[in-house]
Amino acid sequence: MPDQSTTLDHTFTAPIGVDVKGEVWPCVELAGATELLGTGRSVRVDATVDDVPVENVGLMPTGRGELMLSLNAKLRKRLGKDVGDTVAVHLTRRLT
Repeated sequence: MPDQSTTLDHTFTAPIGVDVKGEVWPCVELAGATELLGTGRSVRVDATVDDVPVENVGLMPTGRGELMLSLNAKLRKRLGKDVGDTVAVHLTRRLT
């Protein structure tokens, strides 16, 4: 099957912590995701978070029309960051 990925070059900074139905999840929100990616549905991407590569991760809907990237405990530990801290995310590739 041919590679159907799309190169991205989008960097944003955001605090860790997205309110989802009254709970704070350890995610970062990509504002303007619908315009950038052409959808408000889940999308798989390659990215870096504070220069740490993360591959084939999902951007999930927030329920408010944006998308968010989940930062699991292992990645947060590697980054030395937690909810409330700010990270720089660089999206490098959209996977289909």
